[in-house]
Amino acid sequence: MNDLNLTSIAARHLLTSLNDGVLIITMNRPEKLNGWTLEMMDAFSEVFSKVNTNDSVRAVVFTGSGKYYSAGVNLGGSLKLMHPKKLRELIVKNNQALFDTFLNCSKPLLIAVNGPAIGASVTSATLASSIIASENATFSTPFAVLGITPEGCSSVHFPRLMGEDTAQRMLGAEGWKPNAKEALDAGLVQRVVPQQQLMEEAERIAQSWVANEEQRKFLAGSQLEELKTTNARESEQLADAFLGAAFLKEQSRFLWSKKKYAPSVLFFSLWTLRPLWSRLM
Repeated sequence: MNDLNLTSIAARHLLTSLNDGVLIITMNRPEKLNGWTLEMMDAFSEVFSKVNTNDSVRAVVFTGSGKYYSAGVNLGGSLKLMHPKKLRELIVKNNQALFDTFLNCSKPLLIAVNGPAIGASVTSATLASSIIASENATFSTPFAVLGITPEGCSSVHFPRLMGEDTAQRMLGAEGWKPNAKEALDAGLVQRVVPQQQLMEEAERIAQSWVANEEQRKFLAGSQLEELKTTNARESEQLADAFLGAAFLKEQSRFLWSKKKYAPSVLFFSLWTLRPLWSRLM
């Protein structure tokens, strides 16, 4: 399905189906756990740009295919060797653009989490109008264990959604990974349904938004401009963390454990040579 006439590259990553004003966008790389490569994130930018300018789209449901909602950003496939200053600028630009894509969606946006969600796929979901999750969903934001700082406005938005203590359980050293019911109780998601009912219920909610002429809004009383300012600040902090020794070393170890040897060596090289190239920052 490609009801928005996406380019061939975007259509390889996303399915779109428009019915009675509701557009369903489905991440369609289940063999890669719907991980967010640069191409996938470019596809997001394209589809949401078309959403914002298409009067036939009055509400959006965003979901994933297969067992996972998304394994998050594929870090090994999104960082390349280049001048450190240029690399830092690229990290800031790409991270800010990713979350601005969700923030700038002008139509009511419902995230339907069909399975495990990790990292940026969790934080971006909270930038929607609402989140509905299947009973088998889990939510993981392992920033502290990776040696990086919060992103996706989570430093500000998570405490509003869940309270400061619960937010820190997810964002901090504990790395709490709530299941769907726990996420509902905490305030991270707004509804939980059995797996087989997820899309039916998501479409029902979106159709009710269309009928009621619902406008785009953000959870927990957050406002667009503040969230965009937060995203810009977090993107700068994240770039510094990405180029820090702790993250580079941990990412190399993690990728090696997954038998992804080439990107592991890349991160190992960045880590070992950091005392030299960090002077160029």
